[in-house]
Amino acid sequence: MNNIVMLPIIVPFIMGTLLILFVKKHMVQRIISSITAVALVGISLYIAWLVYTEGPMSIGLGGWDAPFGIAIVADNLAAFMVVLTSIVGATCLFFAFSTIDKRRERYFFYPLFFFLLTGVNGAFLTGDLFNLFVFFEVMLLASYALMVTGSTKFQLRETFKYAVINAFSSMLFLVAIAYVYGVLGTVNFAHMAERVAEVEQTGALQVIAVLLFLVFATKGALFPLYFWLPHSYVGPPTAVTALFGGLLTKVGVYCIIRMYTLVFTFDVSFTHQTIMLVLGGLTMLLGVLGAVAQFDYKRILSFHIISQIGYMIMGIGLNTALALAGAVYFLAHNMIVKTGLILMSGATQKVTGTTDLKKMGGLLKTHPTLAWSFLILGLSIAGIPPLSGFFGKFPLIVAAAEESSYFLVFLSLFVGMLTLFSMIKIFMNVYWGAPQHTKEQANTSIAPTLLAISPLVLLTIILGIFAEPFFAYTEIIANELLDPAVYIESVLKE
Repeated sequence: MNNIVMLPIIVPFIMGTLLILFVKKHMVQRIISSITAVALVGISLYIAWLVYTEGPMSIGLGGWDAPFGIAIVADNLAAFMVVLTSIVGATCLFFAFSTIDKRRERYFFYPLFFFLLTGVNGAFLTGDLFNLFVFFEVMLLASYALMVTGSTKFQLRETFKYAVINAFSSMLFLVAIAYVYGVLGTVNFAHMAERVAEVEQTGALQVIAVLLFLVFATKGALFPLYFWLPHSYVGPPTAVTALFGGLLTKVGVYCIIRMYTLVFTFDVSFTHQTIMLVLGGLTMLLGVLGAVAQFDYKRILSFHIISQIGYMIMGIGLNTALALAGAVYFLAHNMIVKTGLILMSGATQKVTGTTDLKKMGGLLKTHPTLAWSFLILGLSIAGIPPLSGFFGKFPLIVAAAEESSYFLVFLSLFVGMLTLFSMIKIFMNVYWGAPQHTKEQANTSIAPTLLAISPLVLLTIILGIFAEPFFAYTEIIANELLDPAVYIESVLKE
């Protein structure tokens, strides 16, 4: 039964390879992609249910048990992340059907799409640090190709920057892995957690902890390493931007959660209460200030990706059960709502032909469903009840107050107000007021795109209305993170 944990990695990889053979047959690609995306949602939900009811599942590849072999592990956190990945992936795929032009489809859009999902799911499910590096590279190589497809001057320039930053980060990752193996003699997560308690080289471990945090902070776009994101995410097609915004930075956040609740817990006053809380707060603040200063739809949302990451890091840094549960809930909320908002910008651009707020207006009169759907998602990301954003931020603020981190409480509320301001700015400039688009644009049908986005709109409402059972689930995840014995035992078979 444990073999099933390989399916979220194997299925998209095999189907992505198969799709290469049909690269010129658009309809065949779409049919295969649709079936695969829906199947991944079902598979991930089934795995999450098995883990929830029976406990963590792990498998050693090639019959080699951990710590000697490569371990693939699904605990509640990893399984939850795979479920969210499949939902985000399916939504972006169906949105792409009505927005991606055939020229981009010919350049291996669908194979690259599933190769990226292979890397993301692999990063969530691996129990091995070097294998994490491998899946990072699979994910990044696919993202480079998806980002540059279309070959506009802007895309080429920003993809080059994105590739250079990530190549440098990957080199640091390899250096960190070498240090880990040199000090601990293992790269298996569970074995690392055991060896850290035995090794007395605290100084060396702190260097490794900071180096790995630097790597994951770059991937997750934390201050001061977020400068590559706002421009890089504007160039690609909206479906690609939404996929990146919903998944790629969250892989970095997941890695921080995993490593700094399982392995690097020997000096939380330094790694968590100093580094994470400071950088989390700065990321929140500077990200939202960047958003407030913009008048481009997509750039505002790109800066908000950065700002919202700060809330998650704040929850990890507080390192309490309530804070971690809030961080995981907020992570799920953000993956859903941020993907929906970016897709909403693409649907709006399809009508107006622009993302400049000053050239838009009046879509509420011609496309009311689009306008009200945006308002729901915008209020959710700002933290307005009873939507999911409120129930993601509220436990984080309460946890900060319980730890007497009152400045973080104030900062979280202040950032929330500025987030609301920027969402209102979009609504007032884009959807309210007199129409600035032509009659032909007013008659543009966007029903397929709205249909693709609608599950995300419904999910943010459902996560808000039924917040209690969902938060109870994230509390289970948080308690497992704070007491990783079950994870270690499931991997090392103790």
